[in-house]
Amino acid sequence: MNYTPSLTRYDNMLYNRCGKSGLQLPAISLGLWHNFGGVDVFENGRQIIRSAFDNGITHIDLANNYGPPPGSAEENFGAILKKDFTGFLRDELIISSKAGYNMWPGPYGEWGSRKYLISSLNQSLQRLQLDYVDIFYSHRPDPNTPLEETMQALHDIVKSGKALYIGLSNYHEAEAKKAIEILKNLGTTCLIHQPKYSMFERWVEDGLLDILEEYGVGCIPFSPLAQGLLTDKYLHGNIPQQSRAAKVHGALQSSAITPQVLAQITALNEIAKKRGQSLAQMALSWILRDNRITTVLIGVSSVEQLHNNLSTLNNLKFDKEELDAIEKILAMNQ
Repeated sequence: MNYTPSLTRYDNMLYNRCGKSGLQLPAISLGLWHNFGGVDVFENGRQIIRSAFDNGITHIDLANNYGPPPGSAEENFGAILKKDFTGFLRDELIISSKAGYNMWPGPYGEWGSRKYLISSLNQSLQRLQLDYVDIFYSHRPDPNTPLEETMQALHDIVKSGKALYIGLSNYHEAEAKKAIEILKNLGTTCLIHQPKYSMFERWVEDGLLDILEEYGVGCIPFSPLAQGLLTDKYLHGNIPQQSRAAKVHGALQSSAITPQVLAQITALNEIAKKRGQSLAQMALSWILRDNRITTVLIGVSSVEQLHNNLSTLNNLKFDKEELDAIEKILAMNQ
């Protein structure tokens, strides 16, 4: 069945400027880390991407190793682009990819060398069936490659036209600051940083967000729902059959669902209900309340889940009492 995008796709989405750049990103972006690989149902992923675009989500985030198996999320998304986003629709999308984790055997298949980053991007473009990506990330810092080499490779990738912007992911504050400065001296601005950030993982608040604000770099947190812990899936201590905790290849282990975590998410859920939100919606709103955050990256397994997350935008405000209550819950048993 042919796809015709909704004519009202931009009516209800909030768009935020990414750092000090000219680029605006939707407040909610779609990540294809899970649920879009070779082990997943292609048509389900296709319907999610169609629905996301129909609701103003213009940013689709990938990496070379997303799947499983690695590379299959890019292959599937490339097929969806070719089927559904023909003509000039690609120009309405911000498509990102990354390189940094293990992709092929031998010493050139991971980390941050010039050899690996450029080879990996070329492979990603083949899988995506694209001439360029909008954003290309160094997925993680490499302790054994000079940071100057990694940043020079990113700079040259932009100059080659194979990426319009570059970003960093999983860089802590000191290494992020150094990388941003190296790029600036080369003449390429770091557009965005993608750290892990949620109510349950808050290390970015210890300095990274301040550095990003200082240098005019955007921020797109991943895992804002703590791999599903900050949803109603596990509120009663059960592990649903299709949840990440139930999957052999999932990133969330069932051992993470401790009595302490159950007590916290139950208490947080009570605050969410008073706000007229689901727990997931409140957790996303809590991230987006900070104006240093450009967009929040969600992963979903169904169109229904996507729409639930999109409803987050109906209530992004918190009063002091709510924030104080949330802090008290998050401090439990620390």
